[in-house]
Amino acid sequence: MTKEIEIQRQYYAQTAISYDEMHLDKDQEHVLALHLLAGYIQFYQIRSVLDVGAGTGRTVLWLKNRFPDLVVKGIEPVAALREQGYKKGIPPEDLIDGDAYQLAFPDNSFDLVCEFATLHHVKEPEKMIQEMSRVASQMVCISDCNFMGQGSLLLRFLKYGIFSLGLWSIADWIKTKGKGYTISEGDGLAYSYSVYQSLKTLRQVWKTLRITSTGGTSDTRLGSIISAGHLLLIARNKK
Repeated sequence: MTKEIEIQRQYYAQTAISYDEMHLDKDQEHVLALHLLAGYIQFYQIRSVLDVGAGTGRTVLWLKNRFPDLVVKGIEPVAALREQGYKKGIPPEDLIDGDAYQLAFPDNSFDLVCEFATLHHVKEPEKMIQEMSRVASQMVCISDCNFMGQGSLLLRFLKYGIFSLGLWSIADWIKTKGKGYTISEGDGLAYSYSVYQSLKTLRQVWKTLRITSTGGTSDTRLGSIISAGHLLLIARNKK
């Protein structure tokens, strides 16, 4: 276990009891994404879902309640968070231990594989996305942040410019003083991440990518890459 993973798991173990309360009001962008995802599930007649980084099982429980006939399972490596999910009534077989880098399922095991606010907590998001794509047969859903759409307008343009020049990793190294991550009371250990960074990896597997803003400014004159702090990405049609 790396130092970063140990820090993350200690944070979640310490905040597990109050985790849902801490995030109830601040995670509205993911609540919106979940409602939008429900439309895709119904329209494309999805029958099974895997939630990677399921935490206390909020998404698992919401989907089970919304779609009683849907097979829904969650992967969560922190035992203390899983325990909170079990207390809500989620069966242990539906909220299980697992590694996002090595999902213990055969190829195409689930119609849909999703994640909500997990990718910016992993050091190698592309590796996780590759695994999500491997076990998904019809669709991958990503609801996560976009660092280029956060901050003042000037800062957002500056970050976009640095990213476009291929210099973001250097800027992030300087910003984090060589650590590569930041630690906050409300979010624990997190890495700089944008959904746009994962488009290349997703396009290797999926033909259709759709991006929707779920949080950010109201200025529609700006593209989502610098106006949306949070995004929902739906990948469909496996190659």
